[in-house]
Amino acid sequence: MDTTQTPNEPRRAPKHPTELGDVYDFLDEIRRRPGMWVRGSSLLHLESILMGYRVAMATHSVTEDWPFWSPGSQGPFAEWLWQRLGHENALGWAVELEHEAQAAGQQPIDMFFSLFDEYRAERDQAAR
Repeated sequence: MDTTQTPNEPRRAPKHPTELGDVYDFLDEIRRRPGMWVRGSSLLHLESILMGYRVAMATHSVTEDWPFWSPGSQGPFAEWLWQRLGHENALGWAVELEHEAQAAGQQPIDMFFSLFDEYRAERDQAAR
């Protein structure tokens, strides 16, 4: 699910949070303007935002598909990532992807979205 903008495409105005249906919509907004949402494009900051999102969901008894951290679990995305990378990092997916991106000379946020797209595509394929 690529939401990057093509050069000829007009720039879309940011969506108001009330227009977002789930965490996937929220991540699409972050992808469009990572500097607006994530300080220094740090995946640790992104992870903190997502953790806060999850806590708010629990506080308000909201149920939705949630691929990230939950109490007692690093979540399905992290489990998929450990299999994909062939090892696990006890500090979590954000720390691991920061290290992987640095070693590959990539921006961590770009690596995250690339891998998250791959995770979603595989998950969607398995659901069919």
